[in-house]
Formats: sequence, C-alpha cells, structure tokens
Amino acid sequence: MKNFFSVADAENLETLVQDALALKANPYAHETLGKHRTLGLVFLNPSLRTRLSTQKAATNLGMTVMVMNMDKDGWALETQDGVVMNGTTVEHIREAAAVMGEYCDILGLRSFPSLKDKEADYTEDLFKKFVKYCGVPVVSLESATRHPLQSLTDLITITEYKKVAKPKVVLAWAPHVKALPQAVPNSFSEWMCAAQKDGMVDFTIAHPEGYELSTEFTDGATISHDLEGSLADADFVYVKNWSSFNDYGKVYPVEENWMMDNQKLALTNDAKVMHCLPVRRDLELSSQILDGPNSLVIKEASNRVWAAQVVLKNILEKLEK
Repeated sequence: MKNFFSVADAENLETLVQDALALKANPYAHETLGKHRTLGLVFLNPSLRTRLSTQKAATNLGMTVMVMNMDKDGWALETQDGVVMNGTTVEHIREAAAVMGEYCDILGLRSFPSLKDKEADYTEDLFKKFVKYCGVPVVSLESATRHPLQSLTDLITITEYKKVAKPKVVLAWAPHVKALPQAVPNSFSEWMCAAQKDGMVDFTIAHPEGYELSTEFTDGATISHDLEGSLADADFVYVKNWSSFNDYGKVYPVEENWMMDNQKLALTNDAKVMHCLPVRRDLELSSQILDGPNSLVIKEASNRVWAAQVVLKNILEKLEK
C-alpha cells in the first residue's frame, strides 16, 4: 500500500479487516514500527473522529504526529498552474505540498467538495496535486468523492457484529436541512460492492428518486426507491444523507418519511443501525434508535482507530522495504 484513497488501494479486503481486528485486540503490537517517523495531518475542513482516531492510531504505532488546519493556520493555497498570484492566494500547492513532504514521512489530507462544479470536484484535483508534489505517501482523510477510512471502518464493524456469513446491508438515504456531499455514500457503496464481489455482504441502496449516486460507485448494488421494501431481512442499515449527483448538489423535496425509526426498524432482521457521525437527531435518525440497543454508531466511531492504524501500518511496512 503506497497511498490510501479508495478500495482499490486495499489488496485483499478480508485480510485488511482481519489485520485491523488483530490490532484492536493488541493495539501496541507494532509500537516501534513508526519510531522516528512523522505523520502530518492537514485539514481544510472540520473534523472530530478522523482527527482524533488517526492521531491515536499513529501514536499506537510510535509515530510523531503534526496537525495543521490549513483554513486557519496556513496560507491561502493556489491550486491552478499558469496563474499570476495577484489575488487572495498566497502560496502555491507546488511549494506547500513539497515542503510538507520534507517534514513528514506520511501525509493525511482532508477536504470537502464545493458542490457547485461537478467536474472540478470529481477530478479530485487537490488530492492528485498533493500526491504529485509532496513526494511521500498520502492518506485520504476524506475528499470530494470518497471517505475510505470511514468505509474501511464500516466494513470492520459489519464483520465484527455480523450474525450470518453474508449479511444484508442497506444504505438508506435520510433527510437533512442542507445539501451534503456524496463522499461518504460513494465510498460506502464502493467498499460494499467490492465486499459483495468477495462474498462478504449482500448490498442494497435505498433512496428517493433523483438521489442516484454515480454509477462509478454502485456497480453490483441493488438500487431501490422503496425504503420499507428494502429493509426486509436487513441485518445492517447504514443511514446517511446526500445531495443529488445528476443535478449536482441540489436537494429535491421528499414527501415520504425517510427517517429511520423504530417502526421501520421492526421491518428488518433486528438490524444494527450505523451512521458515520455527526448525526442530526430526529431528523436523519430517531433518538429512539440512537439511544437503543440496535445502534452501533459509538462502536463504529471507536473502530475508526483500527482502520487508520491498519492503513498506517501497511504504509509504514512499505516504507521499511
């Protein structure tokens, strides 16, 4: 593993998940692997779980961690080439990324999409330029199109709590008060489709009409506009809001009640309910579920450490060779 950006960077899903669970059982088994190595975490957007879990994971491996909030602590970055920098940008990404690579052995980067320009967001220009100019491995802490550490966490959590060999997993769209990116559902779908090909899950996506994700991420999934029908026999329900991909960033009115509550939960196979957090209570997901025995959201968040740690461990082992 050289960089970590998508499921394509995971050579074997089952092995990666089992390695993560082994780290959970013995967090300090490789506590000297990262000795004299530095992880730089660069945030262009807010973060709670990603920030803290990745720092803890790196510390468990003996790494030194430096954290920078670019939107508050750094200079305004110019990402386009061939421009005269006589405006609001102060430092070009070519120099900024290269300097970070001089200070760090691995870089983690988090940024969100604009939700205004589909082409600009989905080309992942910022990430590609960081990888190109920093000269060290880069780990995605969420990008315009994907959140791979979260998705690996989700697969770890499903594997840990499943009661059948091939559980039915449903990604269920939920209401929200504003337009949200597709990164989490894109990434979750991509990982679940890959896991389905490996015989690990049976995957369904349920959303209202108009909220289709890019087919790039949903190949192999069962797609439904019927939430209640999709919930039948579900073992896991992953709740998440996202805005339209086709009419990029738009939010369509939805008259039906798509919020997961105990009434809908009763349609499932006593499903465990997941959400990446933060979650808006009683809008996306009912408090009854969040405070009840079927919620996995805290256990899921806890597993963010082991997802980050297994990725960092793989990259560190590559650097050792």
